[in-house]
Amino acid sequence: MAAQKINEALEHIAKAEKYLKTGFLKWKPDYDSAATEYGKAAVAFKNAKQFDQAREACLREAEAHENNKALFHAAKAYEQAGMMLKEMQRLPEAVQLIEKASMMYLENGTPDTAAIALERAGKLIENVSPEKAVQLYQQAASVFENEERLRQALEMLGKASRLLVRGRRLDEAALSLQKEKSIYKEIENYPTCYKEITYFIPAEEMALLFLWIVPTHLCQYLRMIKTIAQVLVHLHRNDYVAAERCVRESYSIPGFNGSEDCAALEQLLEGYDQQDQDQVSEVCNSPLFKYMDNDYAKLGLTLVVPGGGIKKKSPNAAQDKARGPAAVGSHADEEEDEYSGGLC
Repeated sequence: MAAQKINEALEHIAKAEKYLKTGFLKWKPDYDSAATEYGKAAVAFKNAKQFDQAREACLREAEAHENNKALFHAAKAYEQAGMMLKEMQRLPEAVQLIEKASMMYLENGTPDTAAIALERAGKLIENVSPEKAVQLYQQAASVFENEERLRQALEMLGKASRLLVRGRRLDEAALSLQKEKSIYKEIENYPTCYKEITYFIPAEEMALLFLWIVPTHLCQYLRMIKTIAQVLVHLHRNDYVAAERCVRESYSIPGFNGSEDCAALEQLLEGYDQQDQDQVSEVCNSPLFKYMDNDYAKLGLTLVVPGGGIKKKSPNAAQDKARGPAAVGSHADEEEDEYSGGLC
């Protein structure tokens, strides 16, 4: 079966090369037909598990499309060549080709396809090179944002933020989370909310019903969640001032002041400021923090306050607690008796 597919691929390549030849009566190569044959050869090689030869056929197809000024099809061929490299576990080379494809998509005027290609490249390289994946996700987010596809931009930024936190690149993570919050704030306006949120609502009547209710409240809730993540990032950076500023700025979010989120963050900042590790740990182990995205939940569980994080208690208080109420009373009586006769 494999040998049959390989022979089939070789026949297509021979036909492609014939289309590219010129002569006395044929002055210009037939790039379109050649590209079609190279594409068929690539599929046959892929079915025969000959990925390197399939990659070469895809590259020849891309070159033919480029010569024919068909940038979109050329980009598709480069992307396919990248997927062949993925099958060969040559991921950095695969990402390079997919990036090249995304640039051609942009040049062709199809930015959505370019952003999707960048996201695909990010997924490929995420476990091998998180730094490169962050860069690709951020590029995809920029493309989506320029096209006012803000929901997709937020998805890409969210992936970048989580990778930055996972890699302990906390300064960059703080900026990425701030960018997410600003976009959530942006999509609270009517026109954008309609475009973004109705994606989740299948029925047109439901979309009209919740047009003013769901989008705004959903965006505000997600901004609150991002505030919690950002506060944790700032505290891990030992930047209490920035964490406090995040909470203070969030008072402008309707419903934040007096909410469970607000109370938890105020309690967290108080414990951190007073070097009370018990209070900080209690807040970070609450369901509000534990059930966040895994990378942010880990930030909460590993948060240690400066100075060792041991709450300072007076020695007498610790002894009294151990002795119990009766001991506390007798200790107080002793102090009273000591000075009952006056200072002299």
